[in-house]
Amino acid sequence: MNRVAFGVTYPPERIHPLHRRLTRVDDASRMELLAWGPTDEVTTLSWFDTSPETTRGLLAAVESAATTALVAEDGGTYAFVRQTRFEFDDALLAAVAGARVAFLPPVTFRGDGTATVEAVGERAALSEFYETLDELVDVRVERVRDFRRGGSTPALTDRRREAVAAASAVGYYDVPRTGTVADVAAELDCAKSTAGELLRRAEAALVDEFTSRESLDGGENGCVR
Repeated sequence: MNRVAFGVTYPPERIHPLHRRLTRVDDASRMELLAWGPTDEVTTLSWFDTSPETTRGLLAAVESAATTALVAEDGGTYAFVRQTRFEFDDALLAAVAGARVAFLPPVTFRGDGTATVEAVGERAALSEFYETLDELVDVRVERVRDFRRGGSTPALTDRRREAVAAASAVGYYDVPRTGTVADVAAELDCAKSTAGELLRRAEAALVDEFTSRESLDGGENGCVR
């Protein structure tokens, strides 16, 4: 089986109201949908790379939200949202519901109007999903890997990955070390404490993945189209 990351750019008529609002604010650039359920009324869990105040303003775009709870943590804000219905485009929901693949969290929505979703399945089913999606949005295959049970969940969120990349760029992992956490914070435009927390969590996740997996994910396997 394969694990494929699809990159999506939505036309204006199909973008979710919350995602549309995300493209219009200056102090938030990403939302990660971490957990959701099979029915409209299941509570979802998302993470935003911004403050609770800005997150609350973004969530105001979700007219069907019945209850929300916000938790400031991990360099941003977690949001528990219970909706009375999904507000995704009907055709996109039908494409997802009819797909013969499984979807892995997180689904990442960005301030530039793009999104990334990962799916697992057999090559024919993944190709079928790609073709269905291609009729509705601008879709591209960003990455193809073999699926492995032990490492199916990404070890790092986008923000933690950015922190590790910034740390590497400023020499934080050089031997001897030439960069500091303050340098990483400057690269990320965040507080020093936030940068330190992101690095600690990223490093803990990578060590845990390394010690718990029997084998690494496979390499590139070409396009599923």
